[in-house]
Amino acid sequence: MEERCVYVAVHGGAGYHGVVSEQSIKSALKRACARALRGSPLDDSSALSVVERAIVVLEDDEYLNAGYGSNLTIDGTVECDAAVMDGLSGDFGSVGAVPGLKNPIKLASALLRHSREPDSLGRIRPMTLVASGAYSFASSQGIQTVAPDEMISPRATQEWQKWKSRLDDPVDGDPGSLPQDAMQDTVGAVAWDNEGNLAAGVSSGGLLLKYSGRIGEAATFGAGCWAQQSCSERSGMACSISGAGEHIMRGGLARVLGEALQSQQSNDSELDTHHILLRILNQQFTEPLRQRGERMPNAGILLLTKEQGEDDEAVPRLWCAFTTESMAVAYASTTKPSPKAFILRRPASTGSAIDVDKSSVFITALPIHR
Repeated sequence: MEERCVYVAVHGGAGYHGVVSEQSIKSALKRACARALRGSPLDDSSALSVVERAIVVLEDDEYLNAGYGSNLTIDGTVECDAAVMDGLSGDFGSVGAVPGLKNPIKLASALLRHSREPDSLGRIRPMTLVASGAYSFASSQGIQTVAPDEMISPRATQEWQKWKSRLDDPVDGDPGSLPQDAMQDTVGAVAWDNEGNLAAGVSSGGLLLKYSGRIGEAATFGAGCWAQQSCSERSGMACSISGAGEHIMRGGLARVLGEALQSQQSNDSELDTHHILLRILNQQFTEPLRQRGERMPNAGILLLTKEQGEDDEAVPRLWCAFTTESMAVAYASTTKPSPKAFILRRPASTGSAIDVDKSSVFITALPIHR
């Protein structure tokens, strides 16, 4: 590209976003974009570090389900998942069900970088650590740990008390169903640095009242995030996934999307990203899950692609696709540093609820490059 530029896009989860919290969520997303691009003179400017800085801001915001403010487990505790992936090298690092960690994404990044170092005994370095092992590794790396109770927000406590009591003492034997906004899961970011390299990341507190020790797509290789580049570095992608973790993990959604995009780009055919997103979410995600009896498979995708524009110039394209009621996103760049934030909602014409006989996928392109 003639003008070197850094791009970042973030999401606050796919699910249901009420009007009451809309401005708070959009504000958090804008702050994440601004912090990711700003950095200090000593900060690493790689795509991986841009992603990490963005997600740290999201983890610190109580209105989002990651880090502080995470949904509570059935036992009333916070256990977080997070992952990052470097498109240039393919390196990956993740942590799962980790307590007492202020910013799980920092630990996932540290683990990725640790995996690049040679081991004195020739052991294979881990790319995923969970629970107490992840916590111990964080302490060894100087990553900030806190008392587990410090991760619990008042909002999360209120939701837990309400639904735990219904579970323990159901009315007429029926505890009811968790509300749509309680299912909101996973925040994330994708980035393109000034060398044209791509990276992706995710962080999540998981589902409300989840089993202790459960890990979701945000800790699973190939499920919650994916980043890749061609050998020529002329094409590539980075995606961050949100939704129901078990649904997403079953299909390895992030990796499947990456492979589909790579296959079409390798064939030198014109890239039809909209068609690929529609096919993946309908045929390889929703339909298999409905055959298993899942009426409403939930997923949202934030996708940044590297494509060939005019004069053979590499240009970024940003996409958002989801099967849920809504998805919260924001984006910015060093040439247009004022972040744009949106709560994307399913148009009324498509129906407010998923129709099992019709496509439930909403897809839109966002003008990150204009």
